[in-house]
Amino acid sequence: MKARLLLVVAALVLLVSGCATFPEEGPRDWRPQADGEGELGGPPSIAPPEPKQQQPSEKPEKPGEDGKQQPTGPCQDPDERIVTACLGAVGGLVVLPDGESALAGELTTGRILRVHRDEKPVVVATVDVDRSAGEGLLGLALSPAYPEDRLIYALVRTRDDVRVVRIAQGEPAKPVLAGIPKDVRGGALGLDRNGYLLVATGRSAAKPADRLAGAVLRVDTLGRPAPGNTAPGSPVFTTGVTSPGGVCSDPATGRAWVTDRQERRDVVAPIGKGALGSPLWTWPARPGVAGCALSSGYLAVVQPALTSVLLLQLNPDGTVSEQPKSVLDKDFGRLRPAAVAQDGLLWTASTNKRDGKPAARDDVVVRMPLAPGGGGGDKS
Repeated sequence: MKARLLLVVAALVLLVSGCATFPEEGPRDWRPQADGEGELGGPPSIAPPEPKQQQPSEKPEKPGEDGKQQPTGPCQDPDERIVTACLGAVGGLVVLPDGESALAGELTTGRILRVHRDEKPVVVATVDVDRSAGEGLLGLALSPAYPEDRLIYALVRTRDDVRVVRIAQGEPAKPVLAGIPKDVRGGALGLDRNGYLLVATGRSAAKPADRLAGAVLRVDTLGRPAPGNTAPGSPVFTTGVTSPGGVCSDPATGRAWVTDRQERRDVVAPIGKGALGSPLWTWPARPGVAGCALSSGYLAVVQPALTSVLLLQLNPDGTVSEQPKSVLDKDFGRLRPAAVAQDGLLWTASTNKRDGKPAARDDVVVRMPLAPGGGGGDKS
């Protein structure tokens, strides 16, 4: 009888085990014993499966064309031509040897900043200028041996005169050529093919006979007169300049030019020993001429009042081959300096905070390839 009872109990246990089911997924969360649920704490409680995490989207919510967030704010303008923004009005500009960065000199503050796209401008030097004159820093040039000596040259208007100063890192600016009358009209600084400084100065009302006024001066980096000037020991190379806006040269041919705002017309004219040469091109309407630079067979001339740059295509003999072409029409307001990088890109900068109607991003340094558009002006 007892043996038969054991067989019945065993059969019932097998039957119950065969009918039981358990979930296939999810952790088994066994609850502790609770009152009224029996000695084993009642049946097991199964925790629900954790929800699957949503995979991140393949695209950002506000992508740029390359999948990156677009820069925001006026000082991070997305225009690819803008190297940097939110500067003071720029009076001098020179491209550094790397071709990707430049030095920009502010017209009224005397600050010289290293600028590079997507980087914050860095002040590398500040030169003493007469801020009350409105035009303190008139031009910049690099030492012919800049990769080795890191020297910068600036043409500045001080409380006493207009002068060329040499700037070494961590040192005060030192005068190289001083004594130019303070009231000269305009001014520009550049280098010729042989590494001599070209200093263009305008006429002086206070000292009309001063030999350093109304001329292009040509000196070495220590301020000594270059050989081949109008007279031995004289810094004067070219005479008859009225109000220069830019000076530039062609390293391949040695030709050099100055832009000049004359009494009855604006011109770009070749410079050489003696009197200013016949104009290469003239603008009788006098729209204003400023910086100039040469690249890829084009002589670029900045015209501030027209808010554009005019490109003059040159023949091998230095004459103009066709009607000038206009670029940057009204894109960035009033422009002033011009420079060319080793890759041939044209660099320029604006002076809207001083001369125009500034936008939130002004003033800017821009660069662009020389792609002609339309033109104007007359041959001489």
